[in-house]
Amino acid sequence: MKTGCMENFMKISQRATLMWLFLAIFLPDYVFSQSPSKAVETVNYRLKWLFNTSVAGDLYADTAGFFEKYGIKVTVKEGGPERDAIKELELGHAQFGVASADQIIRALSKGSPVVVIAQLFQVNPLQWIYRPQHLSIQTPTDMKGIRLGVTFGGNDETIMRTILSKFGMAETDVTLFSVRYDYTPFYQGNVDLWPVYINAQAVIIADKLAKSGETVNFLNPDALGVKFVANSVITSEKMIRERSDTVSRFQKGLMAGWNAAMDPKNHARVITVLRQFDRDTALPVMEKQLAATRPLIQPLPTTVIGSIDVSAWKETEQIMLNQNQIPAPVHVERVLKEAGF
Repeated sequence: MKTGCMENFMKISQRATLMWLFLAIFLPDYVFSQSPSKAVETVNYRLKWLFNTSVAGDLYADTAGFFEKYGIKVTVKEGGPERDAIKELELGHAQFGVASADQIIRALSKGSPVVVIAQLFQVNPLQWIYRPQHLSIQTPTDMKGIRLGVTFGGNDETIMRTILSKFGMAETDVTLFSVRYDYTPFYQGNVDLWPVYINAQAVIIADKLAKSGETVNFLNPDALGVKFVANSVITSEKMIRERSDTVSRFQKGLMAGWNAAMDPKNHARVITVLRQFDRDTALPVMEKQLAATRPLIQPLPTTVIGSIDVSAWKETEQIMLNQNQIPAPVHVERVLKEAGF
């Protein structure tokens, strides 16, 4: 009996040894080499705009492996008119997103638990295009008596009303024209100033007019001292509270991607990435758009990409208060968490 028991024990031991050898050979290496705390996390990142040069850094951070470097897998989702990053954060459909300052401030006014972790545009890309052959604007008061386009209900209307007020002009001093997606009224000369994004439609319109021998200039609100913050990266209070390490790694990967994307040395690589996602924009136009994006993201060589301009955020909130777009102060500075949370 003792001999039989010993033989059975030896057989069981041999089988167990063979089983462990099998597992060691055929199971993936990470089962043995990584702990759960080092497993790659997956998060959703909802953009504000469609895939174009304005999201170059977001796409580059993903495709060039910057998120992966920080142990995080990011699904970058296209934005657009029907997409609301703040709503998706509130519903848990996305962990990170992009929204403009006016969207964020309105959301805060309604109690949304949104937090800003980076400011992408240091200069708002929204400007007004005009023909210097037909109109000379040395100071904003030169706009008296002209027709200027605004998107009623859009932040360009808010910015233009702020410019008029800042320089002592009433709405009756100009004629406001309701802007749509059709640029024909501007091409035909029926509207003197037309709102554009300097790194998007402005390039297309300027090229078209150049073919007719016309030149263009731009009215830049930022140069007039009107600071109205554009697109910024957001997350939720819950993410900050419960997954702060994930937020930190996402933030670092994203900013590393934007820094690389805005480096002229990587111009060709960034264009290659953009063309994978945006097949409708002609290459020469895309290259000009990328060149126009760089000074908006990094106006000076010393500018830290992604840094939050607290004073500009406070001014944006004050502008919205002055125009009764929010009923009371939200103290936006309390949710600006550039680093360290």
